[in-house]
Amino acid sequence: MLYKEDWDDAMRRFEAWWEGEVIDRVLIQVTAPRKKPVREVKPLPRPEGLKTEGLGWILAACVDLWGPDPERIDLEFVLNRYELHFSNTYFGGESFPQIWLNLGPGVLATYLTGYWLFRTDTVWFRVPNPMSWEEIEGLDYDPENPYLKVTKWMAEELSKAGEGKFLVGTTDIGGILDVLASLRHTENLLIDLRESPNEVLKASNKIARIWHRCYDELHEIITSHQHGSCAWMGLWSPLKWYPIQCDFAYMISPQDFKTFAVPGLGFHCRMLDHPVYHWDGVGQIPHLDHLLEIPNLRGIQWVPGAGNPGVDEEVWFPLYKRIQAAGKNLVLNGVRPERIEKLLSELKPEGLLISTWARSQEEAEELLKKAAKWSSRKNRS
Repeated sequence: MLYKEDWDDAMRRFEAWWEGEVIDRVLIQVTAPRKKPVREVKPLPRPEGLKTEGLGWILAACVDLWGPDPERIDLEFVLNRYELHFSNTYFGGESFPQIWLNLGPGVLATYLTGYWLFRTDTVWFRVPNPMSWEEIEGLDYDPENPYLKVTKWMAEELSKAGEGKFLVGTTDIGGILDVLASLRHTENLLIDLRESPNEVLKASNKIARIWHRCYDELHEIITSHQHGSCAWMGLWSPLKWYPIQCDFAYMISPQDFKTFAVPGLGFHCRMLDHPVYHWDGVGQIPHLDHLLEIPNLRGIQWVPGAGNPGVDEEVWFPLYKRIQAAGKNLVLNGVRPERIEKLLSELKPEGLLISTWARSQEEAEELLKKAAKWSSRKNRS
């Protein structure tokens, strides 16, 4: 791969990681400025009216500026900005260059309703007026939805452009109950758990089926141009992988999580080869036992949430050990470089993925060497 010279080695480590194994060290993703660009990329002018050109939201900004219209969207500009970044970034360890098709977290709601509102660094999917159960029952997969069509078009064009250079990650389809909350509004859905439980489960089943149709179609498009799949969490798999989630679960009890969230999560885990749960915020800690019981849930990514100790702080170590003891993989994004040794003195390297950063390519290369030493059983005994 043009921007990732050791991609074959990284793929082998990822393949072992999904099986809970280690080749020679913990999976570690470290990025840093390159000593020398892979190639010279001259920046193209920023389109007038574009609200942001930050890479995370540049595709959404283009759809906002030009509408969901393939004939108007300037993908040359998007590719230019990404390749400028890729050319100047050292992707160490198992990090890799990726264009993620980000149109906002939970874009399935837009594929169902057509409602989409961009705000420079986020997208709103909550429809202006909550939908009735009858209206939700009438929703279905719509191949002519312009936002779905433009997502597929971007998936095709960008993955084709990335052959041999970078990967393309599937869009953020969303959590089943999170999508339903966009349709019903969160405060109503909380009441629905008590007053209309059967309607919640029925609508969740419908959303889950449409979710997987969208995923499968995007997966087929992307993997016709690249080997394997990736998404916003920064992982790669040779098979079907995706971050599954239920941010709505922050507000509900463990019993409600078991009743209303676990069936959809279990469905994901039957349909996907390598699902990883996005475990977001301290309000979701009470749900851990239910998560660990879901068959084929391959891993959990812990995100403490704003205002809480960082992902590498010792307060979370007991949770990490419970996850590892249950045979699940553990994804820790945003670990400070100086905390990696402590993490590896407490946790097993098997099934553990750490993402971090370095100030220079030399620092990143040295950190990878140290990680191999810290990963050894002899060093941890």
